[in-house]
Amino acid sequence: MFKKEDLQETLPLEAGRSDLKEKFINSPLAARIRPQTLDEFIGQDHLVGPGKPIQTLIQQDKIPSIILWGPPGCGKTTLASVIAHQTKSRFVPMSAVDSGKKDVKSVIDMARADRSRRTILFLDEIHRFNKAQQDFLLPYVEDGTLILIGATTENPSFEVISALLSRCRVFVMNRHSEDELSQILVRGLEALSTETQKIGLGNGAKEHLLSGSNGDPRTLLNALEMSLDLARGAEACSSKKGPNMDPESVSHNISKRPKIITLQKAHIEDALQHRSLLYDKAGEEHYNIISALHKSMRSSDPNASVYWTARMLEAGEDPLYVARRMLRFAAEDIGNADPQAVILANAVFEACDKIGMPECNVHLAQLAIYLARAPKDNSAYVAYSKASQDAKETLNLPVPMHLRNAETPLMKNVGYGKGYVYDHDVQGKKSGQQCLPDELKDKKYVL
Repeated sequence: MFKKEDLQETLPLEAGRSDLKEKFINSPLAARIRPQTLDEFIGQDHLVGPGKPIQTLIQQDKIPSIILWGPPGCGKTTLASVIAHQTKSRFVPMSAVDSGKKDVKSVIDMARADRSRRTILFLDEIHRFNKAQQDFLLPYVEDGTLILIGATTENPSFEVISALLSRCRVFVMNRHSEDELSQILVRGLEALSTETQKIGLGNGAKEHLLSGSNGDPRTLLNALEMSLDLARGAEACSSKKGPNMDPESVSHNISKRPKIITLQKAHIEDALQHRSLLYDKAGEEHYNIISALHKSMRSSDPNASVYWTARMLEAGEDPLYVARRMLRFAAEDIGNADPQAVILANAVFEACDKIGMPECNVHLAQLAIYLARAPKDNSAYVAYSKASQDAKETLNLPVPMHLRNAETPLMKNVGYGKGYVYDHDVQGKKSGQQCLPDELKDKKYVL
C-alpha cells in the first residue's frame, strides 16, 4: 500500500546522509548497484541508445505516459526510476498487487497539491488492476496530473483497457543477452569486492551463472550474492575443522585469510537450485510456447518439437493439455496425408490420461517426433474454414429437393427425393449430381 513516507527520492544520496547510506549498504546487491542514469543502464539499446525513443524523450523533457512490456527482470522498474531521476520528477512506485483506488487517490492529491514538478506514478504489474481501477486513472493521465508508467509481463493489448492504452506509448523490453549480463556481473563483482577481499570466479562458474540466470539481472545478482555467502560459509566450516582452535590460532588464521574468495561452479549451482522455468500457465508465455511447439511440428523440426514439449512439461503443464493440442494438430496440419497420425495422437492422449506424469513424457515426445516427421496436409482445415463461413452466412438455404428424404406419401408427392440418383447404380459410382444448395453449387472447398 502507498504511504507518503515511502516516497522514493530520485536524486543521489547526499554525503551527509549517513543513515540512508547505511540502509543502502544493507540492501540486496541488485538494489545497491541499480542504475541512476541512462549511461549506467545496460541493455534495451533499442529504447535508450543514442537517438532512440526514451533517450530522445528525456532529452526533450517530454515524458508521456508509458507502458513498459517485457519479461521479469528486464529492467522495467529501473528504467522508470531513471526516467524520473533524469527529468527531476517526483517518483511514486506502487504495485497493483496490493494497491487500489484509495492509494491512487492519495498520489493524485499529492500531485495536485504540489505542481512545482511532475509526478510519475510507477504502477508495477498494471495488468492486475481491474477495469474500474484502470478507468479511475484515465482523467488524471489525460489532463497530465499524473505521468503513468505502467509495467507488465503480459500483453497490454489484452490486459490494459483500450481507453488507457490509447493514452500511453507502449515500449517493448527484451530479456538481457549473455553479453549484457556479463557487464552487469562485472559491476556486481566490483561492488562485492573491498580492500580486504576480492571476488573471483572458478572454472565454469561464470558460464553457469550467465546461463542459469535466464536473462534476468536480478536473478544473476541475487545468485552471485548468495554464492559469496555459501563460499564464506564453506571457508568458515573448513577453518573450524583445523587442529588448532585456541584464540591465538584463530586470530592468526583470520589475519592470514586469503584476499581472494573464489566462487566455484558448485556455489553457483547451489545458489540457483531453486530457479524455475519461465512459464506461466495462465499468461502470455504459455501461449508463446504452445505456439512454438505447433509451428515447430508444422515446420517438420523434430528437435524443436521435443524441446518445446519438454519446456511445457518440466514447467508443470498438464500433459493432457499438450496431448490435446497435438491431437488437434494431427487433423489440422497432417490430415489425410497420414490418417494414422490422428489415431496415434488419440492413443497418446488416452495413455497420458491413464498414467500421467512423469511416465507419459516419453509418449508425448514420441508423438511430437512422429507429427513433426509426418507429411503435411491442411486441406481439411482450410475446407472447413471456408465452409463454416458460408454456413454462418447461409443458415436458411433449403436442402435441394432431390436430397431430401421422403418420409411420408405427402412429402413424396410434393417432390421430396425426386430425381435423386443412387450413386452405386452408375458406372464408377459417381453420379456427379448437385449436392450443394443452388446458391453455392459452384463452391469448391476442397481443392
